[in-house]
Amino acid sequence: MLDQSPVSEGMTGGQALRNTIDLAQFADALGYHRYWVAEHHGGPSLAGPSPEVLIGPIASNTERIRVGSGGVMLPHYSPLKVAESFSVLGGLFPGRIDLALGRASGTDPLTTFALQRDRREVAPDDFPQQLVELLGYLNDDLPSEHPFARLAKTLPGRPETPEVWLLGSSPQSAIWAAEVGLPYSFADFINREGAGIVEHYRKQAEDPHVSVGVWTVCAETDEEAERIASSGAMMMALLRQGRLVPVPPPEKAMRFVASQPGHRPS
Repeated sequence: MLDQSPVSEGMTGGQALRNTIDLAQFADALGYHRYWVAEHHGGPSLAGPSPEVLIGPIASNTERIRVGSGGVMLPHYSPLKVAESFSVLGGLFPGRIDLALGRASGTDPLTTFALQRDRREVAPDDFPQQLVELLGYLNDDLPSEHPFARLAKTLPGRPETPEVWLLGSSPQSAIWAAEVGLPYSFADFINREGAGIVEHYRKQAEDPHVSVGVWTVCAETDEEAERIASSGAMMMALLRQGRLVPVPPPEKAMRFVASQPGHRPS
């Protein structure tokens, strides 16, 4: 289960985060295997900018489910800092922590720039190098001549390490996952044309493991499912127009969807 910690209209961010913990407990009781929390910045609709902060409370309030990031947007961070944070979590919750990594910013360009520590210029696009360095810390296999090699042995959670995944919705992410030998989680809810991308990963990876993220709406009837889904439909339609809003209630969203050109009543 991937939780983006949605903030409904009239709800505070704190309430949304507590809902995330409640949902994680429910997923744990139902027997789900993994519970991942996402990273998004600078908007009113999602309350999850810091998966590394949220994972600990979720793991503390559940019993056996794996808890992780879906994902940490690595370009914002130092690979060492990410390795340290997830080593702490791994040490506290042995065998239960996942670290799924993404390349996307999880926000708009202005917020991406605000997240940078050094704002003298735009940060370089060096994700492959960041990924290799991060794995070197976690696996303690940085070359001996690497200037930071000794730091790998200082990770506080050793011998525990998180299970690392690579997120993606493009052919390039599949190539990287295969090259560095990581499990691959494909975002079908972003790109519905992923079958060929995943197949390429399966053929190229030495030991392929794949998960697929899909939007799912559950209800007793199709009509109720469509009613619930209208909230997300309205939010995404406004997002494409550059309008960021909290998640609207279904009744309001259904009126909005019905007013859109090309809408066909079901």
